[in-house]
Amino acid sequence: MGVASAELMEKKEQTKPIAAVSSPSADATDDAAAIGRLPARRLRKRRFALFCFLCCAASAITVGVVVLVLSFTLFKVKDPTLTMNSLTIERIDLDFGTDRSRPLSINATLDADISIENPNMASFRFGNSTTDFYYSGETVGVAYAPFGKVPAHRTARLGVRVDVLVDRVATQLNLTMGLLTASQLRLRSYTDIRGRVSVLGVYKRDIELMLNCSITMEVSIAEQQITGTDCLAAVK
Repeated sequence: MGVASAELMEKKEQTKPIAAVSSPSADATDDAAAIGRLPARRLRKRRFALFCFLCCAASAITVGVVVLVLSFTLFKVKDPTLTMNSLTIERIDLDFGTDRSRPLSINATLDADISIENPNMASFRFGNSTTDFYYSGETVGVAYAPFGKVPAHRTARLGVRVDVLVDRVATQLNLTMGLLTASQLRLRSYTDIRGRVSVLGVYKRDIELMLNCSITMEVSIAEQQITGTDCLAAVK
């Protein structure tokens, strides 16, 4: 019995299934595949981030180029134009005085038509302005114009009226005999207008418009008229 039991147990051990042993090569392959998948995901993320960065950079460069082009073209603040359209005599008073210190008094009321042309895409806003009239270097009249604005790509006209008191310097005149035929008075005017152009609140510029005019008046007892006006405009 002892021998038979031993042989039976030996047979059972021989017929017992042997557990499958994993192959070292298969484990290495699985680990390599897992390791390969991890860098691939990172690579895709990096490519996507790089693509987004390049798109943002291209958009920023495009916007910058467009803004730069517009700043030198459409958004560029241009110089408004100040023009003296006409200057007429509304009224003139001639007074032959008896005072030797003031033998002649010439007072005139002049109407000036001044225009401001705005070539910008934004309004030109300006403050109160003055037009000074001079004779022989002395101020003989000052005209005042109120503040206002010139819309984009429009022209605004300012009507200015001034009393020119030439008798302030009448002691320098020798026109009493000349008034029987005709004599010329040469006046000079200076207009100063200060304002600002603001495009989209970003492109701003303070502008000063100046206009110097030489005016020739022909004065006689029979007729008084302005025979010439020569103006020179400047922008600062």
